[in-house]
Amino acid sequence: MSDWLKICPLEDIPRLGAKVVKDTGKGDIAVFRNAEDELFAVNDKCPHKGGPLSQGIVFDRRVACPLHGMTVHLDSGRAQAPDEGCTHKYRVRVDKGVVFLNLGQ
Repeated sequence: MSDWLKICPLEDIPRLGAKVVKDTGKGDIAVFRNAEDELFAVNDKCPHKGGPLSQGIVFDRRVACPLHGMTVHLDSGRAQAPDEGCTHKYRVRVDKGVVFLNLGQ
């Protein structure tokens, strides 16, 4: 069985935005798209107070939590210093314009 889950066409994820994938068995996962069309996927919970990262402001390869402004690096899931904490990251890829998420990590 493949660990890759078909999510949506790339166009369904707005630049500087996110799409939430629910019912994954691993909690809600936010798939982000930055201005350079890079994709990232992390648990949709800020490591600080559990805020929905998918509703945060995306910039570069980071997202700012909408609750308290904690910045999380999307490529690692780690909070930006001096804050501490981490949210789980997942592999994501695009194949023929379709986004896939790997849940096997």
